[in-house]
Amino acid sequence: MINWKMKTRGQRPIGLDIGHNSIKMIQLAINGGRISVIAADKARIEPRINGDMEERRSFIVAKIRQMLAEGSFRGKKVISALPNDRLKITSLRLAEAKSDKIGQALRKEAAQRFGLDPDRDAINYVLVGDVRQGDEVKSELILFAADNDSVKSHIELLEEAGLRPVGIDTVPCALFRSFERSLQRQEDRERTAVFIDVGSRFTTVVFGRGREISFVKQVSIGGESFDKEIAAKLGVSIDEAEMLRGKLRMERTANAERGLWGSGQTSTGQEGLADQKDDKADLETLDASTRQVMVDAISAVAEQLAREVSLCFRYYTVAFRGKRVERAVFSGGQAYEKILLNVLKRQLAVEIEVAQPLRGFDMMNLNFGNDKRGLLCEWAVAVGLGLKGWNGDAEQPEEPLAAPAAGRQADSYERN
Repeated sequence: MINWKMKTRGQRPIGLDIGHNSIKMIQLAINGGRISVIAADKARIEPRINGDMEERRSFIVAKIRQMLAEGSFRGKKVISALPNDRLKITSLRLAEAKSDKIGQALRKEAAQRFGLDPDRDAINYVLVGDVRQGDEVKSELILFAADNDSVKSHIELLEEAGLRPVGIDTVPCALFRSFERSLQRQEDRERTAVFIDVGSRFTTVVFGRGREISFVKQVSIGGESFDKEIAAKLGVSIDEAEMLRGKLRMERTANAERGLWGSGQTSTGQEGLADQKDDKADLETLDASTRQVMVDAISAVAEQLAREVSLCFRYYTVAFRGKRVERAVFSGGQAYEKILLNVLKRQLAVEIEVAQPLRGFDMMNLNFGNDKRGLLCEWAVAVGLGLKGWNGDAEQPEEPLAAPAAGRQADSYERN
């Protein structure tokens, strides 16, 4: 994406993840390889305002300003990601990987597939490597593109909120970056892992081998899909379905915790839940018939998502022969959905784990509010944004996108 001047040591720019139903801001500091969290905050975007783009924009601007005023964030520099629905992604293969040939192919693909103007809109790529297609060996690339108006609108929103953009990224690259730092061992660099972020409206799938991105896919299935299915089956509103799904999740968590309390244990990543034992015991439980309808509805959508992810696995294993996926790491707000994880574990037949993007970070004196779940897997994209520009111990993969119009604004940002 757009990458302007920034310091690579000490205090980092704010990482800002603006999703469909939440805003997450985090700021990191890096000294001698040690990563500390300076500040973090998040806010919910009410579903009722998502249908009115002006009201949604005003809410986001006001909430960011509030988080900056009330939080411990330092400075106004920010790195943010374009919304998933504004980003175009596809894979393509070329007989030659010469720079002039790549440029021509990208311009043609962006115009024909996405209807973009190569002279005006943002287009870039990641060169993945060689793949065999029949008897030929071709170079595979991942194309990232976005229309210039979307990039400009996003930058203007950040500036209106009082921030100073120093980088615009993509969700897939930020997601991979949040886990890339953990792939230090030689054995990790030789293994293929898939990172899957299940959000409210989209699921982002990123395959990585070592410290390089190999394949990216966005699937238009997310938490809203579960709520819509539940709403249709129960004859309730989407908001009611979301509330009921939250109640089901809390009920299952409470039941699991009660089983562990009897043996004097608490589950990994669930610190603090024991303190809420009495509160959860008093929750109004779902009736058996409602619970079963919900489980069936969630399972049906989970099966759809599992099929889409399975197709990604199939493409990867065919395109990159001999490179088998060994584990799948799940992040995003929907990664806490146990029914989904169980379906995916059964369908994908690989090791499944829920991400801990803040594991190993110094979070002393940091308060994540009412979030007691410990894993904090929904912070993966924000963490990846906060790490943009830090190379760690090795070179980063090329990060897309350079928008011509937005790039012209970079000079003013660099001088300030």
